[in-house]
Amino acid sequence: MSSCLDAARPEAAQAGTSRFRPAIHFTARDTWLNDPNGLVFYDGLYHLFFQNNPFGNVWGNMSWGHATSRDLLHWTEHPVAIACDEAEDIFSGSVVVDHGNTSGFGTADAPALVAIYTSAYKDASEHSGTQAQSLAYSTDAGMTWRKYEGNPVLTRNSANFRDPKVFRYQGDQGACWVMVAVEAHHQKVVFYRSEDLKSWDFLSDFGPANADAGDWECPDLFPLAVDGDPDNIKWVLIVNVNPGAVAGGSGGQYFIGDFDGARFLPDAGSLAAPTGLTSLQDPKAGSAALQQCLWLDWGRDCYASVSFSNAPHDRRIIIGWMNNWEYANHLPTAPWRSSMTLARELCLTAVNGSARLIQQPVLAEPCAGEDLPTAKDQMSAGSFELRNSALQLPDAVPGSAQIIEAEILPGSAERCDFQLFASSDGSKGTILSYNTSSAQLILDRRQSGNTGFHGKFASVESAPVELEDGVLKLVIIVDHSSVEVFAQGGKVVMTDLIFPETENRENWLSAVEGSATILKLAVSTLT
Repeated sequence: MSSCLDAARPEAAQAGTSRFRPAIHFTARDTWLNDPNGLVFYDGLYHLFFQNNPFGNVWGNMSWGHATSRDLLHWTEHPVAIACDEAEDIFSGSVVVDHGNTSGFGTADAPALVAIYTSAYKDASEHSGTQAQSLAYSTDAGMTWRKYEGNPVLTRNSANFRDPKVFRYQGDQGACWVMVAVEAHHQKVVFYRSEDLKSWDFLSDFGPANADAGDWECPDLFPLAVDGDPDNIKWVLIVNVNPGAVAGGSGGQYFIGDFDGARFLPDAGSLAAPTGLTSLQDPKAGSAALQQCLWLDWGRDCYASVSFSNAPHDRRIIIGWMNNWEYANHLPTAPWRSSMTLARELCLTAVNGSARLIQQPVLAEPCAGEDLPTAKDQMSAGSFELRNSALQLPDAVPGSAQIIEAEILPGSAERCDFQLFASSDGSKGTILSYNTSSAQLILDRRQSGNTGFHGKFASVESAPVELEDGVLKLVIIVDHSSVEVFAQGGKVVMTDLIFPETENRENWLSAVEGSATILKLAVSTLT
């Protein structure tokens, strides 16, 4: 048996932690997971591959786990797809549908799914100490995989060359495959092209830029129309960074620009100057320079976000890892550890003359012949006023996630607060607050429940949010151990893990030091 597999199964569930397993976020059944890999839609199924330790609930034995879904909310876990062995760990990567059979792994009528992943080579390999890009392929719709005997297909003799995202590019000279990968320690995105997924030619590189103090990881590159205009196409380059994110630790930034098939050129409005925005010794939010960067998520717990290949109707849908490397191995759950964010659909809109990402949670994904769960209304209210007072919302329901939709005119109120998973005396809970004087959305989890398992977990996150016509619009998704906030139609997103006490289930909305008008308030559940 290889050294990769010389590990015991994780311990049984700890008493009291089963309540933290989310209702609509993916977790492995009884093991560790981190980065989403190989996101692909094929034959009616969304495939989520992911970094997985099949034999423990901390990082190690890196292999590709596998799950599928028809609605992006409810997942079926499958056996490990691509396993580590004595020669290599299987690090992050992507999957494409090889429709033209360019690789020769399938046929024109039955295309292969091809995984492009990072081989992290061990002592037993002739490539020991390096990271290089390799292939595996599936001819049964992603259920079983075979490693390509010619691996690796691309090496730079580098110890930190990883995380390939591959897509089909159609240019003036025809179609080709483009790979976007990173030299992580050098904060560089590197671009390659191929005709057959096996032989690769270098194109260009990009970086360092913006948040560049930590490793750059898990890049993605894709086009989107600005405000739906097919004549105004911009390219989005996602680059995850660890450490040095806006809320501290790991997080995802993005750039908007142009890509000509060889080189990515960022728009001036995407760049915050100078580079070297923060230090490894003090990566906590608050830096004015970091605030100028474009962030996928302003919370502590959204990393390694990448998008689906082959999504229907050319939709651009991403999923991230809902955790932070500062405390990832210490989360108080067993036997599983870590989860994914909700799937989020992306589009671009013009904001003050520059294109910016909009993210919307995917909460319903109907498929033919399927009766899928839908949100059930618990509460719906029209316009009313709160003046130095609080309104109790429906309690959190075990086994369900809550969706809170609100439109608020803050008026004279100093703050508008949502207290989530609160204790009956109000002393404990997670506070989501909008501060009108600073125009900041603030998520405070210092009293959210179990915060003592790691010294860096208790935290307060903030993000700039401008009112639109005086109105604050929020969609808040509260699952058993997480809060995801989509503000102003998804212009600003904030994600944090929480681990509330069993008895703390109350939810409240309040106006503090003044009055606020609630224009819309709806609370529903999703199981």
